[in-house]
Amino acid sequence: MSEALVTVTDSARAKILEVRTSEKDPDSLALWLDVSGVQGGAFTYDMYFRRLDEASSDDAVAAHDDLSIVVPFESIEKVRGATLDLAGGGMVLQNPNSPPPPAPSVPTPQGDLSGEVAQHVLRVLEEQINPQIASHGGRADLVAVDEPIAYLRLSGGCQGCGMAAATLSQGIEVAILDAVPQISEIVDVTDHAGGTNPYFESAKK
Repeated sequence: MSEALVTVTDSARAKILEVRTSEKDPDSLALWLDVSGVQGGAFTYDMYFRRLDEASSDDAVAAHDDLSIVVPFESIEKVRGATLDLAGGGMVLQNPNSPPPPAPSVPTPQGDLSGEVAQHVLRVLEEQINPQIASHGGRADLVAVDEPIAYLRLSGGCQGCGMAAATLSQGIEVAILDAVPQISEIVDVTDHAGGTNPYFESAKK
């Protein structure tokens, strides 16, 4: 990695080296800089000491005099051009990069649910689907019908559920397409990122 990937000010480097002296075998340690997530439209970071020789060939490593900095591969482009500085006694990463904006929600037509097709879909949901997914604390509601598409919103335990896509394609979609020939596609307009109590959470990597 070139020095331009992450710049370290002299004051920051001095503070990092001072803290590192209290670690076991300090000369073997590098400062690892890792993007840990996103909060408030900006990246969040983890900074920690770890052995330099544990860096993989895909990771970026830069030497700043007697301090090495390791940026894991998946974080390289997220911190490119950043400056690590000391402010108020703590480390501050001035990063010109920001996370991509969230994907726009699926446009949903404002449909009249009083039509014959919509009513048929509503009956399938109320009589077949919702009694089954209620055991998971979930519910499916018809938002609009724009033939041949039916727009559904999942809620309760199905909102944010790691198995929501499977539930939609293997259960709800099959039942509706079988029962309502005028419908050939189901579109999920649920804001799954807003789910607060999912029945099933996929394991973190």
